[in-house]
Amino acid sequence: MRARFRDLLAAEWIKLWSLRSTYGALALIAVSAVLFSARAALGDHHNWPDYPAERRAAFDPLHDAFPEEGWLFVMLAAGAVGAVMIAGEYASGQIRTTFLAVPDRRAVVAAKIAVLAAVMLAVGAVAAAASFWVSQTILADRDAGLSIGDPGALRAVVASTLLLPVCALIGFGVGALVRHTAPAVVVTTTLLLLAPLAFDIDRRWSAAIHNALPVPAWERLVGNPYVLPNLHVATVPGSWAVYAAWPVAAAVLAAVVVHRREP
Repeated sequence: MRARFRDLLAAEWIKLWSLRSTYGALALIAVSAVLFSARAALGDHHNWPDYPAERRAAFDPLHDAFPEEGWLFVMLAAGAVGAVMIAGEYASGQIRTTFLAVPDRRAVVAAKIAVLAAVMLAVGAVAAAASFWVSQTILADRDAGLSIGDPGALRAVVASTLLLPVCALIGFGVGALVRHTAPAVVVTTTLLLLAPLAFDIDRRWSAAIHNALPVPAWERLVGNPYVLPNLHVATVPGSWAVYAAWPVAAAVLAAVVVHRREP
C-alpha cells in the first residue's frame, strides 16, 4: 500500500523529535535570542543617562531587539538543525530503510521539508516575538522603546521569524548534497556567516552579490544601522525576494540530488 503524505509527515515528525540534539538546539535558539536581546537592551538602559542628545536621537531600539551578534548564532544553530536532519540520516544508514519503505523519494523529501519548515517557523515566531517584547519592555523604562505598530517594527519581527526556516532549509539543502554531518554543518556555516564577508559592499557588482545572501537580506529587513548608510544597500522588496529564493532553491536541490543519487 502506498504511503499517504500525512503518514510521511508523521514519520518525519517522530524522527526529528527522536534526536536528542533537536530539543537542545531549539531551546538554545530561543533562549539565546532572548538573552542577547535582553543584554543589549539592559546595556542601553544602564548607559542611557550618559548618552548625548545626538546619540539618543539616532538610537534604534530594533538593534537591541535583534542584535547581530546574537542572531548570527541563531542562524548558525538553525542551519545546523536543517543539515543534521538529513545528513544524519545518511550517515547512520537509516535513509536506506526509509527509501525501502517509501520508494517515492521526492515525497520523503517534501515531508522532511514541511516538518522542518513548520517547526523552525514556530520556534522563530517565539524567539522573535519574545526578543522584541523583552527588549522593548526594558527600554520603555527610558521612554526609548517601540511598539509593534511603529514603522519597521512588524517587518523586523516577521523577518526574524522567517529567518529560522530560511536558514534551516538552506542547511537541509547542503546536507542533502554533502551527506555527511560535520562537513554539511561547516559548509552551511560558511555559506551563511562567512560568504558575506567575501564581498566588498562599496563596489556595485560585489554589493549585488552580497545583498543576494540571506544574512545581508535579514540585516536590511530589520534595519541594521550598520548597513543602511551603504550606497548600494539592498531594497526591502529585493531582500524579501532573497528570503523566498534561497529556501526554494535549497528544496529543489535536495529533491533533485536525493532522487538521482543512490543512498
